[in-house]
Amino acid sequence: MSFSNKTVIVTGAGNGIGKGIALLYADRGANVVLADMDEKAGIETAERINVQGGKAIFVHTDVRQEADIVELMETAYKAYGQIDILINNAGKGMFKSPYELTIEEWDDVINTNLRSVFLGSREAAKYMRKNKDGGSIVNIASTRAIMSEPNSEAYAATKGAIVAITHALAASFGEDRITVNAISPGWIETGDYAKLSKADHEQHFSKRVGKPDDIARACLYLTAKENDFVTGINLVVDGGMTRKMIYEE
Repeated sequence: MSFSNKTVIVTGAGNGIGKGIALLYADRGANVVLADMDEKAGIETAERINVQGGKAIFVHTDVRQEADIVELMETAYKAYGQIDILINNAGKGMFKSPYELTIEEWDDVINTNLRSVFLGSREAAKYMRKNKDGGSIVNIASTRAIMSEPNSEAYAATKGAIVAITHALAASFGEDRITVNAISPGWIETGDYAKLSKADHEQHFSKRVGKPDDIARACLYLTAKENDFVTGINLVVDGGMTRKMIYEE
């Protein structure tokens, strides 16, 4: 799957899963536009891509702000002449008792994780619909859309809604040849992988905890033009963790 001369926008690209996605697309020949609030991390990732012979720019972006997202798309289009792929990855966690969670905190999570998906998809699609081959959008949801721990209401609500808006957007954008899919990662370790225990890995059918590249490769699959028959789905990438039945002894 070659992405040579394709323009890919990745939000939350400075660190973690977003960084892994940006690096892999660059390795496959794409022009990568990295969007993040963390300017230092975003610039460093873009520089890493460019030093390695790839093409990347960083755009400081607060995905909660409509004006920032509009500017992100305009900058990407001016830099590379087209927008082919959008990875809506930016997000934040919030784990706090529902008795203590403030409405301001709730709104912040909703705006960061969910409203940004709508705004980003809408603005990117305005450019994608001009392309002969349309485009592709991938929204990063979570297995927390289908399972929960206590005190995760705001985060779970956004991730469940991302799965729902994904198939709604797939229906709306289908006439413009734009595919829209979601990925629900399970446990993806973005810190020191070597510190994980055997018990951590054994929680998975795959016998290992996930890595950012696992999600990045799923993005490649969903955005490859030869896979344009795949749209409106939620691809769970979790090493089988959500399918593992566990009984306490």
